Amino acid sequence: MRDRFPLLVVGGLVLTAVLGSLLVKGAKRGEFADTLSTYRAHEDGARALFLLAEESGLPVTRRMADLRITGADTSTPVLLAVEVEGSREDDLEQTQLAAEPDAGLGDEYVPRVGFNAFRASHLDDREVTELLERVVAGGTVVYVPWGSRENPLLDALGVKLTKADTTLPMRTLVPPFPSPYTLGVERVEVKVQAYLELPENAVPVLEDERLGRMVAAVVPHGQGRVLVVGAPELAMNGALARADNAQFWLSSLRALGPGPYEFDEFHHGFTNERSVVDFARRYGLQFAVLQLLVGVALWSVALKRFGPPRPPPESARVGATDALFAMARLYREGRHHAFAAKLVSRGLTQELALHAGLPAHAAHTAVSDALKERGREDLARGLNDVAARAETAANDSDLQQLAARAAGLRQRLHSAGSARRSTPGTP
Repeated sequence: MRDRFPLLVVGGLVLTAVLGSLLVKGAKRGEFADTLSTYRAHEDGARALFLLAEESGLPVTRRMADLRITGADTSTPVLLAVEVEGSREDDLEQTQLAAEPDAGLGDEYVPRVGFNAFRASHLDDREVTELLERVVAGGTVVYVPWGSRENPLLDALGVKLTKADTTLPMRTLVPPFPSPYTLGVERVEVKVQAYLELPENAVPVLEDERLGRMVAAVVPHGQGRVLVVGAPELAMNGALARADNAQFWLSSLRALGPGPYEFDEFHHGFTNERSVVDFARRYGLQFAVLQLLVGVALWSVALKRFGPPRPPPESARVGATDALFAMARLYREGRHHAFAAKLVSRGLTQELALHAGLPAHAAHTAVSDALKERGREDLARGLNDVAARAETAANDSDLQQLAARAAGLRQRLHSAGSARRSTPGTP
């Protein structure tokens, strides 16, 4: 057990690191998704809105496909901070002046976060067409644009956005008149990104209490209608707890129709098609691969021993002894005394050659001279004696004396080496 203690320490440290990383990752649950995604549990996500509607009994779901093919679907798409292809700045100077002192919500582009930022796509022209045809046929849509840029979807609805002054504090929004969309709503507190310039047939829903400018409205289009909100923060997790913000969403969604309400996640980077890389990005399979590599590393370290050498098992020791006796009998019966003596002499020469700083294949005469130069004349004489006896060994007695002489030289060599490595004053 003592020689495995370092391995146990390493394993404990690795386990602590893995558990700590899992704890930190669990505390950051939901930060992998995009801004205003219903999967994102951070302050700028929309997970709370999705759960609020679900717990309030509203039929909600997440859409993982594009809007090109809708068919006879009667659901209500909810587009939160979805970019539209062909967006533009009609009044660039006014937008820059209003957004210059601010950051974050004052930016005209959605701040992409998480791995899905690389997969988030724009609402293309065909999707806009399909969406508008769906509304014309009597459908409903919730659209919360980010920033104040114009786009083909807003153009078709006749809505124009004006950038709000980001230096102003949080705005208080009130219903201009009672309506089903604001049932139970007295005031809404939120940071406004854009004010709406509406067509004549639009139904105002929320207006700035001080400025009297519209922030949310229901715009009829054909037989259907679209709820446009110029304050994307209103759908964020951190804003639902203020004033009547949560009640506004419940009343508006109920007034728009029976649902189900489809929160668009396709344009936030989530699709039904999943590859191994996608699962790794979303669920962190890279940590599983890392754990596998750590396990392999620990297994390879476990193959090495720590501490002093242990005696071989009884079976191995007995087997080695039997093999030695069998080999000795073969040499004895075959009268290979001279060959065995040369093997002993060659093995001793190789070991002393390494001690003398020569290659293992050096001749015994060269090894003897090198040992003399290093001040080990006793080993040099012993090596010459063993080499001379190996030439004349003819029976068991000669071979036994030769082996004993070689063993004595090896023991003298090792004892001398350990004495040089010992500390001063140690016998």
